[in-house]
Amino acid sequence: MKPEDFITAYESALATQNWTNIEPLISESASVTFSNGSVHLGKSNVQKAFENNFKKIKNEAYAVDNVRWLSKKETFAVYLFDFHWTGIVNGNSVSGNGIGTSVLVKENHSWKLLTEHLGKKSE
Repeated sequence: MKPEDFITAYESALATQNWTNIEPLISESASVTFSNGSVHLGKSNVQKAFENNFKKIKNEAYAVDNVRWLSKKETFAVYLFDFHWTGIVNGNSVSGNGIGTSVLVKENHSWKLLTEHLGKKSE
């Protein structure tokens, strides 16, 4: 798998809203920062955060576009991206978007998410 393939695999895994599909793509020492500012350190905390989102946001669709690679090396890769999501919260259609930064590391011959930082787009 190339770093570019990771993005497609990650989007597909997130679309299932099932941690079992996402888990192989996440590093043990991962950190995720959501656009609301909450920070989740370590794979088990990332899992809790994702599963909490899955409970709150039903039928979520998450997409990444406008990927800009800052660096692609043998064992790590860094990219910027735009993200968009839609879903149902408390019976209401909701959506959001923003910008993100992700760092991938190669562990045991597989690309894994080391850190992801999601933020709001400036007006």
